[in-house]
Order: sequence, then C-alpha cells, then structure tokens
Amino acid sequence: MKKKNKLKHRQKKRNHLSFRLNVLFFVVFLLFSALILRLGFVQIVEGETFVSELASTTNATERHDAPRGVMYDRFGHVVVDNQLELSVTYTNPSRTTRAQTMLDIAQDLEPFIEVETDRVTPRDKRDYILLNMSEDERYELVTREERRELDGPSAEYHLEIERITDEQIDSLSDQELQVAAIYREMARGYANSPQRIKQRITDEEAHLISENLDRLPGIDIARHSSRSYPYGDSFQSLFGRTNQIPSERVDYYLSRGYERSDIVGTSFLEAQYEEVLRGQKAIVESVTKREGTRTIDRTVNERLGQRGNDLVLTLDMELQQRLEDIIDEEIRKSGNSFILDRSAYAVLMDPRTGDILAMAGFWDQAVSDRNSYADHDGNINKAFEMGSSVKAASVLTGFHAGVASPGTRFNDRPIYLPNTPPKRSWNTSGFGWIDDRRALEQSSNVYMFEIGMRMANCYYTAPNTSCGWSTGSGGTIERAYQEVRNNFSQFGLGSETGIDLPSYSSGLTGGSESGGNLLDLMIGQYDNYTTLQLAQYIATIANDGYRMEPRLVREIREPSTNQNEQGAVIQKFEPTILNRIEMSDAHISRVQQGLRDVMTRGTARGNFANASYQPAGKTGTAQVKVAVGQGDHRRVVDGNTQSLVGYAPFNNPEIAFAVVVPDVKLGSNGGRQGIAQEISKLALEAYFELKENRNGAKPIDEPLLEEVNID
Repeated sequence: MKKKNKLKHRQKKRNHLSFRLNVLFFVVFLLFSALILRLGFVQIVEGETFVSELASTTNATERHDAPRGVMYDRFGHVVVDNQLELSVTYTNPSRTTRAQTMLDIAQDLEPFIEVETDRVTPRDKRDYILLNMSEDERYELVTREERRELDGPSAEYHLEIERITDEQIDSLSDQELQVAAIYREMARGYANSPQRIKQRITDEEAHLISENLDRLPGIDIARHSSRSYPYGDSFQSLFGRTNQIPSERVDYYLSRGYERSDIVGTSFLEAQYEEVLRGQKAIVESVTKREGTRTIDRTVNERLGQRGNDLVLTLDMELQQRLEDIIDEEIRKSGNSFILDRSAYAVLMDPRTGDILAMAGFWDQAVSDRNSYADHDGNINKAFEMGSSVKAASVLTGFHAGVASPGTRFNDRPIYLPNTPPKRSWNTSGFGWIDDRRALEQSSNVYMFEIGMRMANCYYTAPNTSCGWSTGSGGTIERAYQEVRNNFSQFGLGSETGIDLPSYSSGLTGGSESGGNLLDLMIGQYDNYTTLQLAQYIATIANDGYRMEPRLVREIREPSTNQNEQGAVIQKFEPTILNRIEMSDAHISRVQQGLRDVMTRGTARGNFANASYQPAGKTGTAQVKVAVGQGDHRRVVDGNTQSLVGYAPFNNPEIAFAVVVPDVKLGSNGGRQGIAQEISKLALEAYFELKENRNGAKPIDEPLLEEVNID
C-alpha cells in the first residue's frame, strides 16, 4: 500500500512540473512574438522614417593636436617651447567625397589665402587639368574606341594623364597653380581628420576665411603649435626635429594609436622622448541634424586636450652659448689653417654623473669670415683618428696585460721593423729611456709601440729583424688587436656610449690587422672615434675607472600651467654606471698622475701649467692625408687632426672635456697649431667663471621657429 502511494505522489509531482514548464514556454513564445511584431513594425511601417532621419543626421569626430611638452635646461631656462599659430584645415567628411567637390572648395578658398606652389608636382598639375576638363574634352584625350580596348577605368585615367601635354601644364596661370596647391593638400587628408592646408596664416587671411566659412564646407581655422627655440640654433640639432610620420614608420605609429597626419619627433631628443613629449589631443564630437539643406539641430561635445610632459635636460644653456662662441671665434681666427672644411667639436660633461653640460660643433665649407654652421650632432656621428689623446688607455692596457707596470722604462728610439715604415716619436731622435709618466707627459709614441709589440710577443732587438710576432688567424698579432680593443672599449672607445639618443656612431675600426697598424692603433692613428666617445673615455679615468652613461635628460615633469614654474616630477633619472674598467686603482692613479704631468710640464704646459683649476689631460695630433682638387688637379695634402682631452680639478674632478679639430694644415704650410688647446682652455675658464657668477643664458630677439614640411 505504501509503495502505491509513493508512485502516485511521484506521478503528481511530474505532472505539476510539466505544467509549469509549459506555462514558461508559452510566455517565452509570447515575448518572442511581440519582439518579432515590433521589429516588423519598425522595419516595414517606420523604416523609411528612420532611414530618412539617419540620412539627415551626421556624426563627426575631430581630433585636434595638443602642444608638445617643453624642454628646460638644468637651471630652468626654457630651451624648446611651443608657439601657437593659426592654420587653415580641411576635414574630409567621408572617404567617398568626390574629387570635383574638393576642387570646388579649393577654388572657393583660393581668393582668401596665399600658398606656396613650389611643391606642386607635374603630376599634380596634370590631375588638376584633368579635373577641370568636361566630359567631351576627356573623350578628345582618349576616344571611346580606345577606351573599349583598355582594361578598366584605372587604365583610362593613366592614359588621360599621359595625353596631357607640357604646353597645357605651362599654360596654367598663377591663380590656377594656387588652386592646384590647395587641392593637393586637401586630397592628401583622411576622412574625419583635419588636414593642414596652410600653416601660420595671417590675421587678414583668418578674418577673410572666418567670414566665408558658411560656404566653405569642411574648411576650418585651427590652432596649432610649432616648435620655437628661444636661443636660436644653440643645440638645436640635438633637440631634434618634428615632422609628419615618415612613410617607413607609419605602421609602427598607427599601432600605437597615432593618425597618419600626426606630427611626431623624427630625430634626436624629439624622437627619443616622443611618447613623453606628445600631447593628448582634444576631441570634438558634433552631431548635426538637417531637414533638406537646413540645419535644425547641432550638438557639440568637446574633450579638452593636454600639453605633453616636459623634459629637464642636463644642458647648461649659458655654458653652451659660451662654448659655441669660443669655437666660432677660434675657427674664424684660424683663417686659412684648414685643408678643406673648417670644423671643430667639443663635449663638456660631468664625469661623476654622465651629465652632458655642453656639446657644440661647427662646420663650414667656405673659408671666410662669416659664422660657421652649427654641427652639434657631429660630436656623436662623426668619427676621427684621435692621435695621442688615447695614450692613457694604451698605458692602462699595457699595465693590465702585464707587459708593463708603473715605473717600467722603455728606450724611446726609432724602430725599424721588416715591411713596416719606420716608427718613431715626434722627437725624431727619441727621448731615450723613459717611464710611463714621462711617456704620457712628453707623448712618446715608442713607449706605446713597445706595449703593443709585447702584447703581440714582439721584442725588438735590432733594425729590420724579426721580433717574434705571428700573423694570421689565431696569431699573436690578431690576439693583441682583440685584447687592445677589448680594453679600449671598457673606456667607451669603439663601443656604444649609451647616450639617450635614438642613433649615434660607435666609431670605425681600421681594416688590415698588420703588425705596423697595431702600433698605430696604440697611438690613436688607426681606429676612429667620436668626440663623445673621447669625452666618455677621459671621464672614466677622471671617475676612478667608473664609466658613466652619458645623458641629456635628468627629469620628466608634468606640464605646468604657470609659465614661470615647472610641473611636478614624474620620473627622475639617476646616474647609470655602465661598467668599471678592469684595471686596478693603483694603475689608474698612476695614469692620472701622468695626465697631470702633461698639463704642468708636458705637451700642454704652455696653456695650462698655471691654471688655478688644476687640470689633467692628454694632447693628441693625428696625421691625416686629405685629397683636394678635381681631375688633373687632384692632389693629397698632409695635415693633422688636433685633439685634447682632460678633466678638472685634478683631485676632485667635476668636469671632463674632449675637443677635436680635424684636418688642419701642417704648421709648415700655414696651419695654426694649438687650436684644440685654446678652445679647451677657454671652455674650462668659462665653466669655472660661471660657477662664481652667472648672468643667465641670452635668448635671441625673436625665437627661431621650426619649419614643418607638409609633404
């Protein structure tokens, strides 16, 4: 009996559950039916109304560039700024906008602005002529019969372009060229993205355009900013340039949220810190409703943009200006001393931190009294044989290799090796037996030769006799090259400096690894180095063997709303040690003493023996041969590249320097000697004077504006 009751209870429970499921399915059916009926009503009954409303409603989103972040020098002077300006722009509302529509707008705009026409290409002119032709005129260019033989509209268009004659191009008036130039810029834009037609429009042009905007669809006056340089071309090349995105980097920038028409940093600091300096665009969203041609409602929502973050540089702009003036004056004083181009380069840096305090370079093809051209980036991308200024690295390399030690004496006399030109010091008769300090003081070549030879297992005993070294793969000469270059690279000679710039030279190595060239390598007359590498090398010795990463940026700051104040610090860059050279403290100290001897009683004593700031350093004179003239008049002229490296004060270095003056004539041919020493002396005097008394960097009357090529 109990079993039957349980079965009945289960049956009743199943029936109740089935009923509830049926009710649920029925409700769902009713809801879907109502939804389908509503969709049908919207599509069939009200569809035309909604389509009509959609057709009369336009949504447009415009993104307006925000100013880039500014750059300050280490003392708070604004060295790269923005100057607001007005530009006339065209925003293409759709990808399907007809070319004729844009041409009509260009023709209407032409009376109100003056544009440059030098970028209008012959192809642009042909396009313009073709757009202005009637249908009949185009059939005269390419007949219907010819068109039937062609493979589609694209082939027809290209044949039409080819048929336009040079006479038709030459007959274009100035006004027509203006229209073609305007149309060219309009056609290069992208849908819903403002395209600059002309930068820096005048007040009169702005007024005329503003008064006629109602009949210039898509045309607007926008606020833009250009880079301005309050100190003219001082350090300008290393600040870098901005321009439209290079074609080879379009994909890179698009993947990071840029638009094709954006202005980006394209070189040096502007490129290196692009993500920091770029501003946040203002976004303007507008919804316009029309009835026929009449606007009945327009809603505009704007999200304000923000200027990019700021950079605080290591640069001392006042010292930079002094250094530039010093180099410029010394080059002009040197008159006809250069074989061809007149040039000089100098880097001043803090050896303790790697801060670049000043970096100036000038280059001038013409031998005249006019100012030289700024070539500041030549310090990082032009490499030279630096001569004896690298001998401190040579001595330390010898110490580290165990072929010499502090106090080791070698006989400085001419060396005659088989199949090698005679090797001697500048004092052709030799200095006799000298130790390492005396070798640095008097810039002995032979002392460095002896180090190089011993590293290659060569022991010179008599003229024109084999000394024991071997050539070829795995030979002692090859091993010596490798060991010398490995040691030199610890100082930054021949290796990457690590400076915060997107590109720079790491120098050049010589070709044939012969025994004679090994000796030249030891005296800085084989491999080539940049001026910055030379500065990093001497700074490493000044800093007791710690090689610091050179840097141009100290801090990143928020944009300030107060022109006289800097924003809050976002990121502070601490000094970076790249490596500690493998030489011992005792060996480094010994070479430091030798560098001090150079300035007090050696090859630089004339300029520095009595200097109150107690410098240490090393002179260099690399022999060069420069080809001059053309054709039958071409000849080779002997000269030298002058260099000087050093630091001060000797006991507590706070500034390291490198100065290079390439391709100076020999003294016997009228070349002025000691140019590098004079520049170095004046630069150090300027640095220590500014420690006591500052007048501030001197801005020019009108800031220099960067020209951005809209191309």
